[in-house]
Order: sequence, then C-alpha cells, then structure tokens
Amino acid sequence: MNNEHALSLFTVQCSIVISSGSEVMRRAVRGISDWVDLQWSLLYRALETVAPRARGKLLDVGCGDKQFECIFRPHVDEYLGIEREGTFESTAANLARSRPDCLYEGDRLPFNDGSFDTVLSIQVLEHTPDPRKLIAEMARVLNKGGTLILAAPFSFRLHEEPHDYFRYTPHGLRQLCSEAGLVIEHVEQVGSLWSLLGHKLNSYLAFHVARIGSAAQQLGKLGYESPRRTRPRLWVLPVVAPAILAIAAIARAMDWIFFDREEAFGFVVVASHTGTRRRGGTMAK
Repeated sequence: MNNEHALSLFTVQCSIVISSGSEVMRRAVRGISDWVDLQWSLLYRALETVAPRARGKLLDVGCGDKQFECIFRPHVDEYLGIEREGTFESTAANLARSRPDCLYEGDRLPFNDGSFDTVLSIQVLEHTPDPRKLIAEMARVLNKGGTLILAAPFSFRLHEEPHDYFRYTPHGLRQLCSEAGLVIEHVEQVGSLWSLLGHKLNSYLAFHVARIGSAAQQLGKLGYESPRRTRPRLWVLPVVAPAILAIAAIARAMDWIFFDREEAFGFVVVASHTGTRRRGGTMAK
C-alpha cells in the first residue's frame, strides 16, 4: 500500500470515527490510543490497584468529565464529582457528555465536615496554587477513619498553562498529608524510566509532528487542557503512527525488565484520616 492510499484510508477512518460518530470504531481507536498513551494507561492501572480501598460515599475533587468513575463505582455506594466552575469551563472536559455533579467557586468545598467516606483527587494538585489548603479541605470533608486516594505527577510536560504549578515526590505528599491529619498507608508508583522516556518521545511525535491533539480531544482525551484548534498533519501519520506503536511497546518491555524506582510519571497515594490535624509535623513512616 503506497503512502497516498494509506493516507486516504486513514482519512476515511477518521471521518467515520469523529464525524459520523461510529461508536464501535470510536471505542477501538480510543482503546489503541489509551494503550499507546503510556502515562494514561499506567495511571489507569495504578488506580485499578487501589480502587478496592474506596468505600461508602465518594467525592471526586476535580473530576473533569468523570473519566475514572468506572474504576471506583463498583466499590462505593455513591459517587459525587465536583469541579471549580471557572477551571472546568476553560478546559475541553466541559465539551464531554459526562459533567460534574456539582460546581463551586472559592477555596472551600461546599460540604459539611466528615461528609464522605472516600475522597478522590486525580492529577489536580499540580494545578492548585495552594496545595496545602486543598488537602486540608479534602481532609475536612473526609470522616474520621475515611480514605483519601490522591494521584499527583512527578514528571510531566507543561499543561493547562498558566495553571500548572508543582510536581510532587512521595515524600512531599507524605508531608502535606501529615499536616492535614492524614497518614499515607500505601504508595503506588506510576511508570518508570523507560515508559517516561517513551511517553515524552511519543508526545512530541503526536502533538508537535502529527499535531493530532484536536483529534485526541474528540476521542475524549486531554480533557484537562483547553480545546485545541490545530489541524492534524495527516500526511505524516503513515510514518509517525507505526513509530509511536513501536516506541510504546519497547518502553513497556524495558520497564518490565529494568524497572527504575527513581523515575516515574507520578505517584498514587492512599491515606487514612487520623482525626487530628498537625502543622509542621514529622513525616509518617
């Protein structure tokens, strides 16, 4: 098959997936893109590992289009998603079919103390100018003995600019949680050196060479970023697409063989509420 024919075929497929909205094809393409997206797929796997720790009434802080509800819903009685109104409306998540159950403004979550058994926050802390205040608020609405499940990045590209403030080590997360009266009981590492390198290379090929960010958003990805308007370079896809698939496969294999604990996309921590809030306390072990 020559490049011109391959490009024509890809264009037809894109038209079927995005324009006419074929659900079967859309799911297939989304599944492939999720596997290639190493950061997404490894974060998803880490969340599946800790999901059984969720229980009761759950609050998802910064839920976006509630893309992780399917992981946690089987383990809880009630799932409630909340977003800051201004932040949510400025991202592509507001274009999705699933929306938060509650929107709020200000620094205080609109719930009484101890309202939830589980609080979930996934890749939100880096966009918070005062992470201590947010963690304190999540601890406040969590009942005594409740569980906080928090995912934060350690190494990730700039995104949702200019509201991209911090990156986190597990030791920093432990300190922040300790100050809010939370004790970390489990840390799940997301990815390793090779998946991190592979993801950075694939991100460059996808977003800067092929420019498929807008297509990715139409598939429901990159919801945390502003809507993209760039037109894709379809003529490079016959070369770029196989390269991205190969890089993802090699990175996964290398991570499995040579796992590195000093490099990661980020960390998912599970913390319990002790009922007391400390300032400047030592890190819990």
